Amino acid sequence: MRNTLIGSAVAALLAGAGATIATPSLAQPKLSNDAIRIGVLTDMSGPYASMGGQGSVIAAQMAIDDCLQAECKGFKIDVVSADHQNKADIAAGRAREWIERDKVDALVDLTNSAAALAVQKLAAELGAVAMHSGPATTRLTNEDCTATGFHWMFDTYSLAAGTAAALTKLGHKDWYFLTVDYAFGHSLERDASKIVAEHGGKVTGTVRHPLNTPDFSSFLLQAQASKAAIVALANGGADTVNAVKQAREFGVGVGNQKLAALLLFLSDIHALGLESAQGLIYADGFYWDKDDASRAFAARFEQRHKAKPTMVQGGVYSSVRHYLKAVTAAGTDEFQAVAKKMRELPINDPIMHNASIRDDGRVIHDTYLVEKPADSKGSWDYLKILATIPADQAFQPLSQSTCKLVRKP
Repeated sequence: MRNTLIGSAVAALLAGAGATIATPSLAQPKLSNDAIRIGVLTDMSGPYASMGGQGSVIAAQMAIDDCLQAECKGFKIDVVSADHQNKADIAAGRAREWIERDKVDALVDLTNSAAALAVQKLAAELGAVAMHSGPATTRLTNEDCTATGFHWMFDTYSLAAGTAAALTKLGHKDWYFLTVDYAFGHSLERDASKIVAEHGGKVTGTVRHPLNTPDFSSFLLQAQASKAAIVALANGGADTVNAVKQAREFGVGVGNQKLAALLLFLSDIHALGLESAQGLIYADGFYWDKDDASRAFAARFEQRHKAKPTMVQGGVYSSVRHYLKAVTAAGTDEFQAVAKKMRELPINDPIMHNASIRDDGRVIHDTYLVEKPADSKGSWDYLKILATIPADQAFQPLSQSTCKLVRKP
């Protein structure tokens, strides 16, 4: 694609008019294959489909549409999508096919921690940027970090720093974990257990269940018999919804014993229904009703998807929008140059404000402690923000990172 040349006279005219747009941003970047290609790799049919799925594809397209009206005017930008079925081998196979055959430049969503870890490594080797808004494992920004991998929305540390810290501080000291048995669940349980211990609590036991299990009765009865003050669900998506519903049936979390969901999404509250979700407290990286910008974005999203966006879908929009800004600022879609520019630029969009990217690839932004209150004013008015957890407190301190990219003092 031929670059547009800006003459010195035009540049002087812009400067004299007080223009705030830097001259280089007016030139079209050098694009491989004359196009930018975004791949949305997500769960389309399994337990995480409602929090990501087709909604993530819509969010990515919204980010593209917005950029085409601004920095990306005149670009050719394609989006492709696929269901990884929550299997790391399928995710890696599709990612390889996209990058090598279809020349996909960036992969987004990547819900499921095992799939995300496989794809992040492969993308770095083959030449693509990986932007994760769906997985939760902190390994993505620790031992498995890459220079072209970015963890966008939440992780197990931020979830624990919100829910586990808040409940332990309130005096709920004894914890029992019901954990999904793969990388995400193990990481969430480990991080939450550490936070509990730091605040004077203890873990009295753990039981692990398979991903996408329909029957939680035996696991819940073990948790109930533990007499722990908190029964903590270290799972997500449909697993969390089913566990909460069945816990209500068995009376788990009633009386002196409370039920804590460490990872919930707006779509989960919708699926649970207002009665089952009543009183649940959890940490969230984005809530659609926070401010005017988030409400405007959510209204546009709902027109296309018939639901308000989850934090995963919000993260997909934010990551794609920031990636495209970085392409225009870098003047190329070469993956290493774009990744470098992504770290340099601040993140400002309807999802997060004044956010930034650290050396380890962790996107640092405010998160929120939310609760399902007794009253709801209208459709999708499910949550109340109890507290804002500042960006510098919400995520693992950089000093504790094991990422090889982190510059040590």
